[in-house]
This record gives sequence, structure tokens and C-alpha cells, in this order.
Amino acid sequence: MSAELRAIRVLPSWLLGRAADRGRALVAAALAREGLKMWHHVVLSAVAELGPVAQAELVRGVGLDAKDMVGVLNDLQDAGLVVRAPDPHDRRKNAVSVTADGRRLLARCERAARKANDELLAPLSVVERELLTALLTRVSGAT
Repeated sequence: MSAELRAIRVLPSWLLGRAADRGRALVAAALAREGLKMWHHVVLSAVAELGPVAQAELVRGVGLDAKDMVGVLNDLQDAGLVVRAPDPHDRRKNAVSVTADGRRLLARCERAARKANDELLAPLSVVERELLTALLTRVSGAT
């Protein structure tokens, strides 16, 4: 291994990126076994937590491009996982809500994602996992 590669591979940004890539791959594979893609899971989770919720609020909340959001919501609605209906607060807008089938699938996906994260963090003790999560929360600026 060259000195340049060793220098890069000890950078926290490199290590975080590698860990994130591995985590995403593990979670994506777990979700795929449930028939769901990553962004579909993110949006379905957001709808379940926020719903009924306006599409524009979903775009802001999850950080997905509005055009991509339309496609994801169309897929979720076609699968019977969400419904769109007039927003009870503003009838000019549609609100998105999760269906009973969507809640059941989401519960399975959440278990699968937790299991994938357990696999990712398997080399760490419980205390180390908690510390890593706390440190990543601080570094990422998440609250």
C-alpha cells in the first residue's frame, strides 16, 4: 500500500464514508428482501410519522427532490402502502397517509433495518455502539 493510500485511509471522512457505504448496502439488502427500496422506506417512514402530510412537507422533511418524490409516492400508492386525499387543513392540497398494509410492511422493514444495523455494529460492544451513535450524532449535526 502506498503512503498516499495509508494517509487517506486514516482520515475520519474516509472511514465514515466506508462505514456509511457498508451500512447502506446492508440496509438496502434487508429492505429489498421485504420488497422495498431505500427511498421508499424513508418516505413511508416519514408518512407514518407525520401523516397525513402534504407532499411539499415530505420533500422538505426527507430531502428528496420533488420530482423524485412524485415517483416514490406513485410507487407506494400503486402498492397500496399510502393514499393521497384532500388535506383536511387546506383542501387545495393533497395529504399523504399510510395504509394498514403500509404500516405492516413498515414494521417488518424497521425490524430488518435494525437487524442490518446490528450486523454493521457487531464488532462493537453495547457501550461502544452507544458512544459511536452519540459521536456520529454530534458530528453529523443531527438532533
